[in-house]
Amino acid sequence: MVLTAADREELVRLTTTGVHPASVIRRARILLALDTSAGAIGSQDVVAARVGVSGETLRLVAKRFAETGGDVHATVSRKKRDLPPVPSPVTGEVEARLIAMACSQPPEGYARWSLRLLEKHVALVEDIPDLDHSTIGRVLKNETASSSEEVLDHPTTSERGVRGPDGRRAGRLCPAL
Repeated sequence: MVLTAADREELVRLTTTGVHPASVIRRARILLALDTSAGAIGSQDVVAARVGVSGETLRLVAKRFAETGGDVHATVSRKKRDLPPVPSPVTGEVEARLIAMACSQPPEGYARWSLRLLEKHVALVEDIPDLDHSTIGRVLKNETASSSEEVLDHPTTSERGVRGPDGRRAGRLCPAL
């Protein structure tokens, strides 16, 4: 593999200056060791030992360099993930059904919906996948829905009690305040 002078300079700068992740520095050192423009390089085992990596790591970095068309930056940096490892069970329809359930009247015996109560009722509905209460909270906190305080009927800041500097309730305030 042959590196241009600009690529070689970039790799040297990457390995010697600044703060970079160890994996980026390791891949840059591997590319510098595999560069044939400076002269002949030894066998793969010799280069791997000199850089301090396994022969398989050496092979994978060289393969990625070839796959990216000689792009040094794409080779040393992390590859972006196309899709998340597990698709989210929350789709637009599930989110809408969950918000509709949270905006409806709570069951008899309850003053308002809680996240755990919503979790129990979501488990009873067949069309919605079972969701954890923390997932339900993230869905309801999402800004696309109405605010989670409105959905879960939490008191707003105007309804919360005022506290004094010592942490005690301030008591009755005059209407002007």
